[in-house]
Amino acid sequence: MESARVISRVVNMAVEAVWAFKVRSMFVILGVAFGISSLTLIVTAVDGANRKAHEIVGIFGPDAALVFGGDISKRAMGMRSMTLSLADADRIRQSLPGAAQVVPMRSVGNITIKYHSANYDVDRVIGATDNYAESWDWPLAEGRDISPEDVERGAKVCLMGSKPSRELFGEESPVGKVVFINGIPTQVVGRLVFRGVSGGGGDIDNRIIMPLTTLTQRFNLDRKYVAALRIRFLRPEYMKTHVENLRSLLRKLHNLSDQDDDDFTILTADEVLNFLAMLKGGLLVFLSITATIAVLVGGFVLANLFSISVSERSQEIGLKKALGARNSSIMLQFLVEASILTLIGGLVGLFLGLGLGQMLTRLEILTIQFSWKAFFISLVSALAIGLIFGLKPASQAATLDPIQALQGGE
Repeated sequence: MESARVISRVVNMAVEAVWAFKVRSMFVILGVAFGISSLTLIVTAVDGANRKAHEIVGIFGPDAALVFGGDISKRAMGMRSMTLSLADADRIRQSLPGAAQVVPMRSVGNITIKYHSANYDVDRVIGATDNYAESWDWPLAEGRDISPEDVERGAKVCLMGSKPSRELFGEESPVGKVVFINGIPTQVVGRLVFRGVSGGGGDIDNRIIMPLTTLTQRFNLDRKYVAALRIRFLRPEYMKTHVENLRSLLRKLHNLSDQDDDDFTILTADEVLNFLAMLKGGLLVFLSITATIAVLVGGFVLANLFSISVSERSQEIGLKKALGARNSSIMLQFLVEASILTLIGGLVGLFLGLGLGQMLTRLEILTIQFSWKAFFISLVSALAIGLIFGLKPASQAATLDPIQALQGGE
């Protein structure tokens, strides 16, 4: 009971001291807050990156490959990007072992859609062959997928993403309605479910899909080449073999010699994960260095201000020691003061970091989301800063000679 009363008195005195020295307390809180905000960004950004990676891989599919025309790594050197053809797609369907579905695709960007007096700009209008939604394992909220007959006739029909559907029709169903895509009257035959993923290619839900033949005819595009091929396989456990066979077949179809580089790029879920892991690693290193510097700065600010505080409060310390206060009580009081300030700084830093994270999320730079892990890491780190950097000034206050302290305060 006695020890509990002593601790209670020490805590009360620490709180009074924190309140009495408001300016010093504010600087300590801000110094710690900046460090903890950086740490919060690291934890939430890494968690967000992991969630984003699993979302993207889930959408991409473990049983699929996406082939782009041209070598993406060498496009800056002027390599031709339209190297995949409809003939390639046919040969892959006929000759590639294990290929279950092959969907060639082409797209145009930034197209205005009109419905009555309402206008809306979509990121992309994609042309594809039949069963586009099925090939991407993308369920339809209502309606039907693109059919072989639609592709054969060049039908003026489309699938609509959830975002243009919401913007043009609200809660009303778009299926059966006629919209004008770049002036072309087009009937909506299906609506894709919301996926909620965005990235460098824009919002995945902000798109329209129409038959490939319709896109090439109505937008006056080359009818031989396509931008990409979506290929799904029957046995995903053999993806490595499937990719090797696909590469060999495409190189043969494109008459590439052993010395020639690929004029196409094959992406699978594993390569997407490796790419995201590389980005996450670079982000983690950058934020870790920033957070370490910020935390050290906050700790040194606390240590210096508390050292100054010991000198300023020498008379108070000397009087307490003259009245019988133990060294351990004086030391505990300063450590409690430091811990209170750093815990407040930790909370301020946590919400500052989450606020900055939300801004970065809106800019699509990072994906930030509150987590209890970030909360507890922030508080534990703040407490560690208080105890580690407050230890020296607390020890300095505890070992102060009471007579010299009282004389110094006169």
